[in-house]
Amino acid sequence: MTILAIVPTSRELATFDAALRQEGVRAITETVGTLAVTHFPELSVATALGGLGKAQFAAHTQHLIENGEWEIVVCAGAAGALVDDLSVGDVVIATETIEHDIRNRFGPPQLPRFETTITVLKQCRNLTLVDQNFTIHYAAIASGDEDVVDEARRAEVHARTNALAVAWEGAGGARACLLSGVPYVEIRGISDGSNNTAAKDFVANLPQVMRNVASVVVSLAGYNNQETHI
Repeated sequence: MTILAIVPTSRELATFDAALRQEGVRAITETVGTLAVTHFPELSVATALGGLGKAQFAAHTQHLIENGEWEIVVCAGAAGALVDDLSVGDVVIATETIEHDIRNRFGPPQLPRFETTITVLKQCRNLTLVDQNFTIHYAAIASGDEDVVDEARRAEVHARTNALAVAWEGAGGARACLLSGVPYVEIRGISDGSNNTAAKDFVANLPQVMRNVASVVVSLAGYNNQETHI
């Protein structure tokens, strides 16, 4: 079976796919439903564009689930750090994805939480990466449709969620996979510090970040296939 890595933006997807192609494996592009999917058969990984924001990402994820067969769905992309302990290029594997930007005023505050599938998280914790030059962290990732680009908002999101990183789309993918009963994990590489230089840092660091995320996804696919054949 194949792991489907759904990547939010075309820029992230291009750098992610480029990292997989560096392995010298075949890339076969086909249409699944109405969406383009690139298969890397030797790696047991397929990639697709998820779209920007939780709603678009959820729609693409649900469509791909309904029209394909996937062992695990991964939200794979870049993220901003919410704490100073993370370095650019570090990878955060979500123990849970927390939707932080629901601002209801008619009742108690809402902070939906989506736990990573236990079996997938266990596999991630057992991974051994070759030539790993970055640190993997296991923690919550905050999900909301906004760019966190100043220290005050960074501190607010961290205080509300206790997450180590923040990105947009993860909760959308989590909702679709929960609805369909498909194993899910969000894996993000740290591209910036969620501060006033985040926009330029994101662009400058994206190739390195997505290479690191790709290496984790490929390792997860290899470990998953090894377990399947035991």
